[in-house]
Amino acid sequence: MQFGIFTVGDVTTDPTTGTAPSEHERIKAMVRIARKAEEVGLDVFATGEHHNPPFVPSSPTTMLGFIAAQTEKLVLSTSTTLITTNDPVKIAEDFAMLQHLAEGRVDLMMGRGNTGPVYPWFGQDIRQGIPLAIENYALLRRLWREEVVDWEGKFRTPLQGFTSTPRPLDDVPPFVWHGSIRSPEIAEQAAFYGDGFFANHIFWPTQHYQQLIAFYRQRYEHYGHGQADQAIVGLGGQAFIRPKSQDAWNEFRPYFDQAPVYGNGPSLEDFTEQTPLTVGSPQEVIDKTLTFREHFGDYQRQLFLMDHAGLPLKTVLEQLDLLGEEVVPVLRKELEAKRPAHVPDAPTHESLKAARDSENALV
Repeated sequence: MQFGIFTVGDVTTDPTTGTAPSEHERIKAMVRIARKAEEVGLDVFATGEHHNPPFVPSSPTTMLGFIAAQTEKLVLSTSTTLITTNDPVKIAEDFAMLQHLAEGRVDLMMGRGNTGPVYPWFGQDIRQGIPLAIENYALLRRLWREEVVDWEGKFRTPLQGFTSTPRPLDDVPPFVWHGSIRSPEIAEQAAFYGDGFFANHIFWPTQHYQQLIAFYRQRYEHYGHGQADQAIVGLGGQAFIRPKSQDAWNEFRPYFDQAPVYGNGPSLEDFTEQTPLTVGSPQEVIDKTLTFREHFGDYQRQLFLMDHAGLPLKTVLEQLDLLGEEVVPVLRKELEAKRPAHVPDAPTHESLKAARDSENALV
């Protein structure tokens, strides 16, 4: 079971002070947060990809390469890489390069994003979002797995005798998660290839994601990758933690009320009741997170959003201390104890390499 954090990289005014960080300060803060994640024993740091204010992470591989040089164990990922508006050739090359720099500590999450205007900014049509995701990923897989690629599709110029460089580290492509909050077509795509499916269930009710994940599991088994309960599932979540529950509620409320993503909507009480957002003590975060297994089955990756809505860096680092020292160790123990032996761990570069070598030895 992997635990980590993901960031959307928003530059948001702190409602308690009326001040906002500069883009430079926010970018440097994200790097500090990633280092802190490793320091407190988390497994994964993932960054979003956005190309519009108030977000800053327009170049995830640049940031992750910089973080790779300052960490030793942290798996570096994305949340998400825009498969619809990035050229698959550039994705193949960028993440293979990152693999080499990070000694394999890399995977990525594919998604379509949630900003409609990004499509015309990169010369694409939002009405073709699903077909773009399907075609572009099919090409990306071939670029990583075939030395020489001939390709002709609908959305980009043909390739003739093309070799993507550098080749993936150890000839093992990065593991791919397909992220979605609403599209069964993306769950189907993940299942078809035997990839991971990441449900970022931070906004919508549990029942919606239960249906989406159940569909992915069924199709994963249908395509012969294993039993439904062996499918590779990741979940998003949100938390604000203080040693005392009421302190957490009092401190987080102004950030929630003014947050660009959900401010001026449901009350904090209603939102925490209907979504995975947990505001409270470490034990309350533990208790609610353990219900995710009851709702979705055994899963492999849990990422928390901790640094949004204008929270100052000092507060975020305090949150990570509580998450890493008091919450995650208990979750690891509880979830591992309940997980059947046949349910796999989250894939890593080393496990994928070992599986490849084992298959080759049998040939």
